[in-house]
Amino acid sequence: MKKARAVAACLAASLLAAGCGGGQAGSAGGDAFSFAIKSDPGLLDPALVQNTTTYTALSLAYDTLVNVGPDGRVVSGLADKWVVRPSSVTFTLRRGVTCADGSPVTADTIAANVAHITDPATKSPAYGVVVPEGLTAKADDTAGTVTLSTPKPFAFILQSTRYLFMVCGAGLKDRSLLKSGTSGSGPFRLTSARPNQSYTFTRREGYTWGPGGATGSDPDMPGSVVLKVVGSESTAANLMLSHQLNAAQFAGPDRARVTDVPGITTTDEPNGTQEFFFHQGQGHPGHDPAVRKALLQAVDLHDLGEIATAGTGRRPTGLVMQPRPCPGDTVSGHLPAFDPHAAETALDAAGWHRSGNGPRRKDGRKLTIRMIYGTSAGETMAAAAEYLADTWKKVGVDVRLRALSDAAYGEVEAVTQDWDVDWAPLGVTLPTQLLGALSGPFTPDGGNFAHLTNKRYDKLTAAASRLPGAEGCAKWARSESALFDSGDLVPVVDKTLTTAAHDATFRITAGLFDPTSIRMTGAES
Repeated sequence: MKKARAVAACLAASLLAAGCGGGQAGSAGGDAFSFAIKSDPGLLDPALVQNTTTYTALSLAYDTLVNVGPDGRVVSGLADKWVVRPSSVTFTLRRGVTCADGSPVTADTIAANVAHITDPATKSPAYGVVVPEGLTAKADDTAGTVTLSTPKPFAFILQSTRYLFMVCGAGLKDRSLLKSGTSGSGPFRLTSARPNQSYTFTRREGYTWGPGGATGSDPDMPGSVVLKVVGSESTAANLMLSHQLNAAQFAGPDRARVTDVPGITTTDEPNGTQEFFFHQGQGHPGHDPAVRKALLQAVDLHDLGEIATAGTGRRPTGLVMQPRPCPGDTVSGHLPAFDPHAAETALDAAGWHRSGNGPRRKDGRKLTIRMIYGTSAGETMAAAAEYLADTWKKVGVDVRLRALSDAAYGEVEAVTQDWDVDWAPLGVTLPTQLLGALSGPFTPDGGNFAHLTNKRYDKLTAAASRLPGAEGCAKWARSESALFDSGDLVPVVDKTLTTAAHDATFRITAGLFDPTSIRMTGAES
């Protein structure tokens, strides 16, 4: 699996929602806020983020140049002003920002972080995906400004800095300290690390540079945040019901156990779009756009989405996760309506004929679709694959399903290319992050694993990439719709994530905490 796919999947898995609740905290209450994470964060160096949970942990201890509000708008962080140009953004930094060890955070601090993450020797998995290739930083400590530049226009250069955690102080000089510790300017610092058990972050005093100027002075903010490693959602539900956690998140059926329970508040938010791709390389059935359209006409996408999410999903409206920098619906009206009869007629017209109830043939070759999907998605994904196979068999397609482990997926998808349909969720926070997977060189030379050649998409994204931020939104939207018009990929359903909270309120967006939003609301807080 190429890097663009891997990091996109990482971002999809780390999309988190907001939660709030009330009641009595029990052992989880008092001055600590306890939150369940599903895996160990692992290495804590922000430049080497590998584990999806690591983003969540690091967001407690590190600041970024800007933040994103719940409505998707950019708000201040380490910078309180910025000027955006097509190929650069100049930030004016807040004065008086300090690292957890008391050292100042300056423009040179920012430039050193950028130089490290873009250094090929660092081998940062975010470089070229979250962080644009060729990014450079020029600091002016006297003026308190730092300018980030790219060799050519980069549409979301401002928004991309949301994932640039700024290391400061001792950790900037000795990165080995970040293997199991933090060295940031955020409102919390890591004070206890028990791998595969828990990570405790203690609140700092004097923090005044949070999102939009938020501070850490509210008396209802917890004195510490404890991230407890709880790999099982069933176990997390038990801990929520026994008040041993303040918050946990659920993607599976255990969400029902904590919903409508007195003292526990739940919220549901989108958690990335589930879609499938047609391989469009020579010799694959999906190479013919008429076949792609016919196969889509044969499928009731609403029913397929219901099966894939056990009825907990939502109708998709685009490929970028919420909150989007470009709002709107790029899906509606751009996929063919469910019409099995029209599908059969279209396949006949494309030269694929059947005799009786057997599979269709063309020039002596059967119409065979080899579909791959991941076993880690669980039983609902397997049921969705079976539904898709049964649907296509009814119109004369020989469907062969293949369930793959995460370890095997990359080999089959990008190396052997032994597939015709690939259920491959791509969760991204910016439309620019899709470019490597949906255009450009084919695998193995590039990240374009489905061999897509959508000229309209290429033209629109090239134009949109030259426009800063929201100015290019109309073109980004049309580029997504062009993919759906051509049947290049098919958005089926938005999965949802349920956040359950007890005795606390907080906000967490796209995998990142807003630490200054955490409040303890129970009687014992």
